[in-house]
Amino acid sequence: MRSTLSYMTWPFIVTGIGLALAAALGWQYSGTGTGALGFFLIAAILAVLEISLSFDNAIVNAQKLKQMTPKWQHRFLTWGIVIAVFGMRVIFPLLVVVIAARLAPWQALRLAATRPQEYSRIIHEAHLPIAAFGGAFLMLVALNYFFDEAKDVDWIKGVESFLRRLGEIRGMEIGFVLICMLAILHWLPDASEHTFIIAAIWGVITYLGVDMLGHVLDRWGGGPSSGDMARGGLGAFLYLEVLDASFSFDGVIGAFALTQNLFLIAIGLGIGAMYVRSMTVMLVERGTLAAFRYLEHGAFWSILVLSVLMFVQTLRPIPEAVTGLLGACFIGMAFISSVAWRRRHPQAARESLDED
Repeated sequence: MRSTLSYMTWPFIVTGIGLALAAALGWQYSGTGTGALGFFLIAAILAVLEISLSFDNAIVNAQKLKQMTPKWQHRFLTWGIVIAVFGMRVIFPLLVVVIAARLAPWQALRLAATRPQEYSRIIHEAHLPIAAFGGAFLMLVALNYFFDEAKDVDWIKGVESFLRRLGEIRGMEIGFVLICMLAILHWLPDASEHTFIIAAIWGVITYLGVDMLGHVLDRWGGGPSSGDMARGGLGAFLYLEVLDASFSFDGVIGAFALTQNLFLIAIGLGIGAMYVRSMTVMLVERGTLAAFRYLEHGAFWSILVLSVLMFVQTLRPIPEAVTGLLGACFIGMAFISSVAWRRRHPQAARESLDED
């Protein structure tokens, strides 16, 4: 079995290059060693924040990734990281400004480079539709897990068994999200209602569309030539990329609280994204999800809490530290519960590892 350090080879390389680029960027902007050091430290802080806030993302990714073929696992780590860094950390913030300010892409890029405070203001003003979209999408991801009738392991037994029984009602998870949307609408100012509801509906549609596409690809063709892409391939890859994007929304917005420099944000969050990808592969190859029985449950509870907080953020701001701390608490408690279960049931724990 590969050592933990071997999984971190590329993240370490990217960290070195990224921090060097951040320092160079700071020198370019300020012309001083202090400015270079400041950019270096901000990039490092952004990377740490991305890792800490995205550990639940790594766990959920691992749950899906273990169903994928080795070729698509490799593509997720290579193509996927390009999409994660350049798509979500550079292109996405630019598109937000392009749409919100009705600028050409090159004008948005120039705005980011020359007027970072104005750029940051536009990004923050676009937070309501981003939070509505991400909240709806992530809530469906979490509820689809808890409403699954085939789920045979419960962590918070009373609640999870009740939710599993609710899964017998067709479309229950969508109904739950719609109820949450109506509750938020009740408290939103009239001027924000239209923006919120359209963005949230698009979150639901995107989830259903990606889920439908995954099912189509999973059933597409029966021959060996199509099986590699269909079963555990392209459909799962697309699902994971949209899921990663939804997780990234809040992190990208929150990063502007530390710096208004788009390029520095891309460097810092990109470094963190590389670690999250590598942790995902490590969790799959080392069978960590099978070894820790309730870790996956903790991650999905963390996602559910994150989705609720994203909805609440359309009404009032919530610090990133609160979001990260709540998610870490659920994952930490799930880890402790898993260790306790393994000590009480050593034979069953060994059997579950063998089956995985």
